[in-house]
Amino acid sequence: MAEPKPIANEIAASVTGPDDLVQVENLRKHFPVQSGFLASLLNRGHIPAVKAVDGVSFTIRKGEVFGLAGESGSGKSTVGRLILGLLEPTEGRVVFDGTDLGSLSPETMRRLRSRMQVIFQDPLASLNPRMTIGEAISHPVRIHITNQPDEVRRVVIEILNKVGLAPAEQFYDKYPHQISGGQRQRVVIARALVTAPDLVVADEPIAMADVSVRALLLDLMMRLKEELNLTYLFITHDLATAKYVCDRIAIMYLGKMCEVGPLADVYEYSCHPYTRALLEAVPVPDPRHRRKEPMPAGEIPSAINPPPGCHFHPRCPIARENCSVEEPALRELRPGHFVACHYAEELLK
Repeated sequence: MAEPKPIANEIAASVTGPDDLVQVENLRKHFPVQSGFLASLLNRGHIPAVKAVDGVSFTIRKGEVFGLAGESGSGKSTVGRLILGLLEPTEGRVVFDGTDLGSLSPETMRRLRSRMQVIFQDPLASLNPRMTIGEAISHPVRIHITNQPDEVRRVVIEILNKVGLAPAEQFYDKYPHQISGGQRQRVVIARALVTAPDLVVADEPIAMADVSVRALLLDLMMRLKEELNLTYLFITHDLATAKYVCDRIAIMYLGKMCEVGPLADVYEYSCHPYTRALLEAVPVPDPRHRRKEPMPAGEIPSAINPPPGCHFHPRCPIARENCSVEEPALRELRPGHFVACHYAEELLK
């Protein structure tokens, strides 16, 4: 195997190209923790912070599905919100289609939002219970497209039919509590797509849906991706789902990237112990199947005071002394396949 190539600043700007829709560079988001007067004195004025995202870099190419996977608390949803501009980064930047979002005025950012939309995890929580389905979907239409009542209704009816809520006229005046969970998720998808965006951040888009309709929703999202030429950031904790929709995938742990690469490479040649543990946790419909990799010991550490060195070393089955001191760089082991582990080569043997 070729000598691994270290990458400065994780995945540096040199790996970006003209087909990149989104470029995330050294992104960090720290949330200060509120504490009392006595705690402030004991900390000598130092304000502790939750390091939700701690130096993340990657690109999303036009027309692809880029997966972001990891346990709850790994920082996936925070990355999605930072990309959309819903949160302001502590450090780093997000470049969308050649434009640095941090340099935009509020009015310019408002106009750009029609090209960047989000599908939230819980449709019932993200829909206003006092708004009808038609009103909820027409809200972005009135802001970004047209305010003419007849044209607004036509656009909403068209997108309702596209997401499989037909006849659309029967759903237009209903309220969220009057339809099923799967139908509510289709409404959320319709609201995200009604402005014809370029990028859609899908934050656990099928997690709240019944198992019986998850495959239908994924099939709908992939069909609409082709019809509308969409780019997805697909956030999930379920690697079994990601396997069927993603082109490339990044594994996150405690605010940092563990492994990034083409889906087939990450699944077949996983080089990080955490990635291997996640893959082993995927259920296999075979009663004779037995787990090969040991499960990580303990629980995910606090993001307020993460472990030094490699964040995963307290739970890692192959950790050695230097893992608790030296933070591993995200380096390229195979073409386009990056891993942050001192001993990744051993897992390839």
